Amino acid sequence: MGYSEKEAKAVVLACYISGFIAPLLSTMMNLSLVNIGEEFDVGSHDLAYVNSAFLLTSVIFMVPFARLADIIGKKRMFIIGLTIVVIGCFVACLAPDFWFVVIGRGIIGCGAASLATVSISMLTDVTPKNRRGTVMGYNTMFIYMGLSLGPVIGGALNDLIGWRLLFLITVPLAAASIILITTGFKGEISADPNGVFDTRDSILYGTAVLLTMGGVMNLPATWAIIAVIIGIIFMILFVRSQIGNADCLLNMDLFKYWPFTGSCIAAFMSYASSYSISFFLALYLQSIGQLSSTEAGIVMVTQPLIQCICSPFFGKLTDRMENKIILPTVGMILTSISLAIYISFTLDTPVYMVFVSMAIGGIGFAMFSAPNTTLIMSAVPPSHSSEASGVLAVMRQTGMIVSMGIAMFFITIIMGSMDNLRPDTYEAFLQVMSYSFMVCLAMCIVGMITSAFRGQKNASDR
Repeated sequence: MGYSEKEAKAVVLACYISGFIAPLLSTMMNLSLVNIGEEFDVGSHDLAYVNSAFLLTSVIFMVPFARLADIIGKKRMFIIGLTIVVIGCFVACLAPDFWFVVIGRGIIGCGAASLATVSISMLTDVTPKNRRGTVMGYNTMFIYMGLSLGPVIGGALNDLIGWRLLFLITVPLAAASIILITTGFKGEISADPNGVFDTRDSILYGTAVLLTMGGVMNLPATWAIIAVIIGIIFMILFVRSQIGNADCLLNMDLFKYWPFTGSCIAAFMSYASSYSISFFLALYLQSIGQLSSTEAGIVMVTQPLIQCICSPFFGKLTDRMENKIILPTVGMILTSISLAIYISFTLDTPVYMVFVSMAIGGIGFAMFSAPNTTLIMSAVPPSHSSEASGVLAVMRQTGMIVSMGIAMFFITIIMGSMDNLRPDTYEAFLQVMSYSFMVCLAMCIVGMITSAFRGQKNASDR
């Protein structure tokens, strides 16, 4: 279906703004973790739930929401997602205790799941193939703008007005995105009112994710190991139920395209190897580094700012390159170098080394993200863009959960219940960082190899 230039612009701008919201919230809250921990007297393991709750709920709802978007329409699902995000922000802002903050973040994750599954798909639907890399590059730029502005805004405002009001900054942005897409795009995108939503398999999928990922975040506890095993069994049952199912939530035929499968694996490994970096650095700089929230925010802006500047360039470069696997593969090599530097951090590491490692990682991730997204969306037929977008979002968020799960695992086995950050626990915290980044480096190398050998044959000439 063709769309007018005005309609396409409205969709693109609305998606850009929505892409800015979730990363802004994420990086702003990282700089508030120390203050949240002090206010509610919780340690670094529990503080990790502030990020993990967002990731867990987003993965649980992504696949069902992707299918629901095909039935009720992507535009409607997009608006619902923004509304849920706003509700979650108010819950977290008014939280009477720590676990209400976690619940609020979980609600935000639910709304973000809707945005993540439909935004890439809508951008793909309204953009010609020869401009898709450019549009994906600018979309990635807005995501990185959120990541880059988050530490600066969050650090400064956390010192000035406290962490609670940070949640409300995104409310006007959500309203602006809703107004744009409702006034500039009057119709609907890919609505199928005759489609069937499989509630039973949605529950099966959600239970599988909850048990598996919830278990991963609480390893090595015995109950967590049992939960992971049961969750894997449920996930196998879910996958089996999707094969040959005309009303499936997840089209398993997508994975017969190796360029698609390889790109998804690379995306998973990329996010699994890098997401916990900001969590660790926020705690490292404010505790061991003795920086204020504002100062730590200025330091941490380095990587996302570089990603923001470089992403449009690499997106456009992807459109011009014949071999599109080069950029994401080189990007993962640079990310590996960045992780290797983080492993070497000590109590006396100078701040300039943080800048160096973040700069290398920023260039690497900018080279990887938009080109890899373009490869994924071009590897499947046009009729499966929504499903492909949903799978990409699941891979991204699942990778983030695994990254946080690794961090929480080493916090538990090395620091145990003594996980509050004090001078006498700094050495143990550095061990946690080092072991976590070693595992992340191994995953990044696996992703790099997968990226190099995935191929790039398109399933469509869109």
